[in-house]
Amino acid sequence: MNKNTLKSFARATRRKLIEQVTSKLDYVLTTDSAELRNKQNQIDELKKQIAETTKDDVIEKVAYTWFNRFAALRFMDTNGYTPIKVVSPAAGFTTPELLAEAKKGHIEESLRIDRTKINDLLDGRIPARDPQNEIYQMLLVAKCNGYHKIMPFMFEPINDYTELLMPDDLISQNSVVNDVVNNMTEEDCQDVEIVGWLYQYYISEKKDEVIGAKKRYTSQEIPAATQLFTPKWIVKYMVENTLGQIWLEARPNSKIRGIMEFYIEPADKDKIPPRQISSPEDLKLCDPCVGSAHILAYSFELLTKIYEEEGYDPQEIPGLILTKNLYGIEIDDRAASLASFALIMKARSYNRNFFRKPVQPNVLILQNIKFSEDELNQYINEIGANLLTTNLIEALSKFEHSKTIGSLIRPAVVSVDDILKELTTKELGGNLFLAGTHQKVLKALKQILCLQKRYDCVITNPPYMGAKWMNSLLKTFADDNYSNSKSDLCVMFIERNLDMIVNNGMISMITMHSWMFISSFKNFREKLIEEHTIQSLAHLGPRAFDSIGGEVVSTTTFVLKKTNFSDCHGSYLRLVDGTSEEAKEKSLKQAIQNPEIDYRYTANQKDFQKIPGAPIAYWASEKFRDSFEKYNSLR
Repeated sequence: MNKNTLKSFARATRRKLIEQVTSKLDYVLTTDSAELRNKQNQIDELKKQIAETTKDDVIEKVAYTWFNRFAALRFMDTNGYTPIKVVSPAAGFTTPELLAEAKKGHIEESLRIDRTKINDLLDGRIPARDPQNEIYQMLLVAKCNGYHKIMPFMFEPINDYTELLMPDDLISQNSVVNDVVNNMTEEDCQDVEIVGWLYQYYISEKKDEVIGAKKRYTSQEIPAATQLFTPKWIVKYMVENTLGQIWLEARPNSKIRGIMEFYIEPADKDKIPPRQISSPEDLKLCDPCVGSAHILAYSFELLTKIYEEEGYDPQEIPGLILTKNLYGIEIDDRAASLASFALIMKARSYNRNFFRKPVQPNVLILQNIKFSEDELNQYINEIGANLLTTNLIEALSKFEHSKTIGSLIRPAVVSVDDILKELTTKELGGNLFLAGTHQKVLKALKQILCLQKRYDCVITNPPYMGAKWMNSLLKTFADDNYSNSKSDLCVMFIERNLDMIVNNGMISMITMHSWMFISSFKNFREKLIEEHTIQSLAHLGPRAFDSIGGEVVSTTTFVLKKTNFSDCHGSYLRLVDGTSEEAKEKSLKQAIQNPEIDYRYTANQKDFQKIPGAPIAYWASEKFRDSFEKYNSLR
């Protein structure tokens, strides 16, 4: 995957789409024609959206919607998931195969489309400036609508202003569709991660703009400012040493050990008590900052091997994984839709019939939900105070700023399963005011259910944001709820993720390395050592992300177990010297393959200070605890 090419393509395509959508918007709002008069409802909705947000926001949303769909369709085309290629040409041709077949009279029976109009356009009975382009637009809209049942998160029904603002040129050599086909090569599309990287590159100019302003980030800017998708080798390290480790504790003779290239054998594995797991269906894994699901996608692959080893029917495995095993939480609607798409594509890659009976992924998009006091009181009077307890009402009030706080929210209730089931059966359609409240309560309860669930492992690459960049809302929340870790979002997520797992569960993350050194995290470090076990830690330092230049982000990736085995030894890898992702990956592999290598150490948590040059030494030594300079002198 040539990421430099993809980055240039994504950024250029964003600019082109914004220009084309802007031009189309101006035309729609200023032109009086018979065609547009027939689309007055769509125009009214467009004007409403502009009034509720801004013209620029609408343009940005529509431009990205079409980019997202074109990229998704190209990925499916190249992998043979579309019976007729939608945006790609057949071999040896330049016109999208969908259009070429329609011109021959071959149109899929499942498409809801006006075939008479298509024939009239082809035969010239309906005048059109570019009849083939108009036909292709009709086919494309019909095809996208056809995918709605399978992937509603990606293909919402196109009968609104999104269709109205579709770019005019879709089939020329200068069209966006042609750009997508030329730049998303078949080789690139072998890995569904491409959709995540494209999104990161698509918003990279916005990210540069937000970070360059050097001010506290607004809630709307947080996704662009903090999203950083994870290289595959780091994903493998995190997944294999949590999900893989948990399964090996339950099935010591499992053959998955042989396929995990980044797995670090615990130094004291004989001291680890066996884990009781009756079947793979019992494993629960969550990424609370799911992004575009790089972590869940690889977890899907490993879980597939586990299910196959246990003798499950291969056709049933993808649906079971999506239903039973994998969960994601996200504040960014766009990223979450890509996460669901990635998981659906993984399922389709293992089961060619998956689209016939698709299962929707467990990816929760947190939404801002606000209740007034009078609103809740009236609702309680209607449904009964026995259901909405004081703790539950308090939990419902926590979601007013979900898009800012995300999965750091800690619901105050223990379980809402039964309450949600009972409320789901209630009908309040006769009271329009309470019907709206009822839907908000159900939505909030579903968010609570996901946030209060306890998982076997939590794996994530959290947002990195120091306190000086937090807006006042987020800063106050951090002060009130995460006193030991409030200096950086990524450290707050370490604390939160440990809350989200069962006893003896595991977390793995890649974070900024500052929590290992600076004084503001002293209490956090001491509590971490006292209550949990470090199984492994790879100190990567700077340049672990090629997508970020220079020394801007210095990181560490690690695996923690939610129990304290103080007499067990952890593995600590000092990999700060490499100057690229490739160098870091090579060093990690060398350290895993050769435990005696001079930058890999094992130590009991009580004896950290005996590791020369290891960052963990600070935690057990008053002399070195908060001195980064001293750490460097030990090298």
